[in-house]
Amino acid sequence: MSTELVDTRNAETVDSEAVKPRLMECSASRRTFHEGFTLIEIMVVIVILGILAGLIVPRIMGRPEEARRTKAALTLRSLDSALKLYKLDNGVYPSTEQGLEALIEKPETGTIPGNWRDRGYLDGIRVPKDPWGHPYVYIQPGEHGDYDLSSYGRDLQKGGEGDGKDINLWELE
Repeated sequence: MSTELVDTRNAETVDSEAVKPRLMECSASRRTFHEGFTLIEIMVVIVILGILAGLIVPRIMGRPEEARRTKAALTLRSLDSALKLYKLDNGVYPSTEQGLEALIEKPETGTIPGNWRDRGYLDGIRVPKDPWGHPYVYIQPGEHGDYDLSSYGRDLQKGGEGDGKDINLWELE
């Protein structure tokens, strides 16, 4: 039983059995476009990623400590600005006993500031800690100026070398 199809382009009848092989050839050729990656292609990509990781990771590994030290230096500068504003308003710097807390809450001991700002001198509800989670060291009067402001770094010891070296406000450029 042969069905006849009409080719609307040429308006002639076409045998349906003759059309089937052409349709099958088209669908077979389409399948070649949907195949995935070969194992060799995947292996090449993995090797390239491994090489890149081998070159980049060692360079990045030393950066976290450098980033902490940079953050500490930036925070010291911010605290320095807040202390200068405190002095402009009140005529004196907070004492060592009052500490950096005087930038957040009005001191109730020592020299009571007369023009203390209602919002304080720092954003936030507490004095920031250094990147290692320890308080900054504030001494007033200081050996290097009106006050000394420092972070003892990772080792928490005054002085130190390398990653344990102190970050001091008076040494920042």
